[in-house]
Amino acid sequence: MRYAAIDIGSNAVRLLIAEINESNGSASFKKNTLIRVPLRLGDDAFLNQYISDKKAADLVKTMQAFKNLMDVYKVTDYRACATSAMREAKNGADLVRMIKDNANIDLEIVHGEVEANIIYSSHIEQNIDKSKDYLYIDVGGGSTELSLFSEGEMIASQSFNLGTIRILDNQDKDETWEEMKEFLRMHTKHFKNLSGIGTGGNINKLYKLAEEKENSPMSFAKLKALYHYLNSFSLKDRINVLGLNHDRADVIIPACEIYLSVMKWGGIKNIYVPSVGMVDGIIQTLIEKNIAKNG
Repeated sequence: MRYAAIDIGSNAVRLLIAEINESNGSASFKKNTLIRVPLRLGDDAFLNQYISDKKAADLVKTMQAFKNLMDVYKVTDYRACATSAMREAKNGADLVRMIKDNANIDLEIVHGEVEANIIYSSHIEQNIDKSKDYLYIDVGGGSTELSLFSEGEMIASQSFNLGTIRILDNQDKDETWEEMKEFLRMHTKHFKNLSGIGTGGNINKLYKLAEEKENSPMSFAKLKALYHYLNSFSLKDRINVLGLNHDRADVIIPACEIYLSVMKWGGIKNIYVPSVGMVDGIIQTLIEKNIAKNG
């Protein structure tokens, strides 16, 4: 049995096809195919609040290709979610209809809180140490989702209009940074040893560059040193010398700035990077939905 997850983000669009393994009333999944297309919808959405005809056409073509792949892989269930860029684009609802008409994919535009719920549906904290306190930090192109967990229970969660594409396009606002700082000050002051859990393409890349041992956290000091190291290269050299992809080489700097700010304001010394993201969470929501339906 195979499920598919589609994540239409502000920087890239992703398709994950996963093999579902069921045993004793529970299910797990193994990643089969992951495809990423760097469409950068955020550039249009955050600057003009409108996704251009060119990008809209590229998005529809991408969805048609994803649908064909899902058919070839004989996917039995899927969920397609669009986040920050589509939330802000005035023609977001029109694009949802275009995708349905041309690719026969039902797309939902999800709010920040739903996005946060999907991300932590992958239950990452259960694989680390449930007795500890964690702050989930998911940094995307258009928004940052923060969710605070204590002893396995979520005690606070909020989505902020701060993301890598938004910062590159100078569309981030001082009051949003202040709002995030205040949220962290208010909700983390009672925790002495709060750890971070970082999700998203940028933190995964940073973790690889840090060359940490598998499952070991990355320290605030290491992330800060990495930020200064990357910042010492021009954009061109980050691509040619360090070998970063074109669509990663620019966003990785503002991503560092967000993670470092959150860790500093939350008093977080270490961050775990489990290499999961929105698409993993979507697959998990499909598993839970189908277990509930068949149970």
